[in-house]
Amino acid sequence: MRSARKYFRTCACCSAAPANPDRRSFIAAGAAALGVGAAAPAAPAFAQAPATKTRIDVHHHFIPPFHVEAMMRPGRRSAPLPQWSAERSLEDMDKNGIATAILSIAQPGVWYGDNVDESRRLCRDLNEYATKTAADHRGRFGLFAAIAPPDVDGSLKEIEHALDQLKADGIGLLTSYQTQYLGDASFAPIYEELNRRKAVIYVHPTTPDCCRALVPGIPPGSIEYATDSTRTIAHLVFSGTATKFPDIRWIFSHSGGTLPFLTARFVRLAEERKLPYLPSGPLPEFKKFYYELAQGNTPGQIAALLKMVSVPQVMYGTDFPFRDGAEVNRGIADWGFADADLRAIERETALKLLPRVKAT
Repeated sequence: MRSARKYFRTCACCSAAPANPDRRSFIAAGAAALGVGAAAPAAPAFAQAPATKTRIDVHHHFIPPFHVEAMMRPGRRSAPLPQWSAERSLEDMDKNGIATAILSIAQPGVWYGDNVDESRRLCRDLNEYATKTAADHRGRFGLFAAIAPPDVDGSLKEIEHALDQLKADGIGLLTSYQTQYLGDASFAPIYEELNRRKAVIYVHPTTPDCCRALVPGIPPGSIEYATDSTRTIAHLVFSGTATKFPDIRWIFSHSGGTLPFLTARFVRLAEERKLPYLPSGPLPEFKKFYYELAQGNTPGQIAALLKMVSVPQVMYGTDFPFRDGAEVNRGIADWGFADADLRAIERETALKLLPRVKAT
């Protein structure tokens, strides 16, 4: 078996990954591995380092080498991944006043449509890896555990393991899984269990099957990620899933994507369909969800979001290592929130939703 040190070095230089690495030994060896690919985008440093760390980041990725290996296989992900390690996360967190980051996996996640055993193994190994990272850095990390909803039986087993054994803070999902969006009827047993537990579900976008390389020179992440968030939120609401499982607390990325700009169209759609589970239209359901501000913090984005929901539904997120904390800090500062609203966004709402978080 290769040592953890040798495995980390092999991945970090983008050479061929070792065949069939022993993930269990790899996880136990430590949580400081570097990912491969392009470095995180440079951004100007936050104007002044905060005196205390109080922020809770609900949009923070971890990208261990064995997940890089899986995601970068042909046909899965074309864009390079930024380098990541727990130390890189902590450095950015300390620089930007972040006490605790809730870890979640990067897209395209763990489900590739053709290998249930691989998906279950990745879910288990990623969740245990993140738990080990959190244990190594007490109070600094939480976890939105990975599952693969198209594998219902595997997901139910992993929910039990992640929430009961690993004490994860919630479950992390992607907006879509091939052609299945989150309102898909086949996912109902998963939602029944999560509704029973009053669980938090954090949702991150991915490149949808429908819309790859549509516009020359414009990558899917620039348009389709935000749009896929809107698709899956609309599907949850118009399929009746959101009202059928009312005790699930949903957090959506990037200020809800394009949802705040399309509310009039969804209101009209509900008026035309006269759905019995939406007697007042879709807006009451949209207003129940939570939305975090990573890559959704320009004045226009914040203004649109706050026309749709109130401040207690808005949360702090960075999208590290794809973005850094300085970016969202600048956006929040430029908006000029009142002190009480700022505390709610950056910390208090997260503490209400995620009671296990031990923010300092």
